[in-house]
Amino acid sequence: MESLGKNRLIHRKITSITLALLLGAGGIAALPPTALAAAPSNGTVSSTRSFPATTTTRRDLTRESVSTDVQSDSDWGGIETLNVPQTKSQAEKDAEAKAQQEEETRKQAQEQAERQAQAQAIQQEGASRSAERTVITPPASKTGQAVAEYAMQFSGYPYVYGGNQPSGWDCSGFVQYVFAQFDVSLPHQSGSQMSVGSPVASLAEAQPGDILANGSHAAIYIGNGMVMNAMSPSQGTGVAPVGMVMYGSYAIRRVL
Repeated sequence: MESLGKNRLIHRKITSITLALLLGAGGIAALPPTALAAAPSNGTVSSTRSFPATTTTRRDLTRESVSTDVQSDSDWGGIETLNVPQTKSQAEKDAEAKAQQEEETRKQAQEQAERQAQAQAIQQEGASRSAERTVITPPASKTGQAVAEYAMQFSGYPYVYGGNQPSGWDCSGFVQYVFAQFDVSLPHQSGSQMSVGSPVASLAEAQPGDILANGSHAAIYIGNGMVMNAMSPSQGTGVAPVGMVMYGSYAIRRVL
């Protein structure tokens, strides 16, 4: 009996706490008079609650709020002007690489065409100058001194192996051309020019217009230990010391 009394006391406390909670939430004021019933004879307290029927369903209680409207004066810290890099597909990358290669090829072709045009212009100018160079008239005098003076007028003319014209000549071709203007026919090879005319014993006895020649080079003596000669493609035709262009032994021949 003592245990039963304790249980009833605990039940009353729980019921009192429940009622206190309901009263604190304001819910008991909304209960109808029938909400509370008389306590049963065993000392327990119970309550009931009836709710009216609801036919309206509240929808989209958890739907995310979205909006595409932005106020014109909104400040987003400059993020609206960010330049976001765009990714490219492999096909787009390949197309760009191909276009770049084609552009590079076009530029190279254009540069090559410009170089060719420039080279042609230089060749045409050279041909024009060569044509002008051929009009140098030899003097009426047929002396060695006249030969030397005439030969020196061709300073700067081009060297061309095997040539014998003002457009281009080699060493023996230059000697051959100069003497041809004085009605003297000479062979083209420098080794053959070693035997033309009459011999001169030494350089000390040489005179302007004499030919200096050996198996590898030929030149026209102009006096004071100097010769006029066609030297090389880089040097062209010009004056040089005998010792610089005549290597080893050489012959000195007088034609006029």
